Amino acid sequence: MTGPLGTYALLFTAIALEVVGTTFLQRSEQFSRLVPTALMVLSYLGAFYFLSLVLRVMPVGIAYAIWSGLGIVLISLIGLVLFRQRLDLAAVVGLGLIIAGVLVINLLSKSVQH
Repeated sequence: MTGPLGTYALLFTAIALEVVGTTFLQRSEQFSRLVPTALMVLSYLGAFYFLSLVLRVMPVGIAYAIWSGLGIVLISLIGLVLFRQRLDLAAVVGLGLIIAGVLVINLLSKSVQH
């Protein structure tokens, strides 16, 4: 891992794998389909591995705030596109607030190494 860009690359990899895992969780139909269930497990294992690397240099609270915030937004978009799950106005506003929170943490917090 080299510097902040490397840390963020690992974090974004972890987030992407978590979102893929959650997508396969939906596709697994309560673990009744073998392939989506196996892909979900592998995705989650990879996600937590990459998150563990991030935690070497980034505080857990900050890393988890970014992980969960971006993960929520991304999986909501996947739900909208792939699964036709509609979002009402309150959900869209809430997602916007989550994005704003992640931006505040990354742009203004001294807890994140820049």
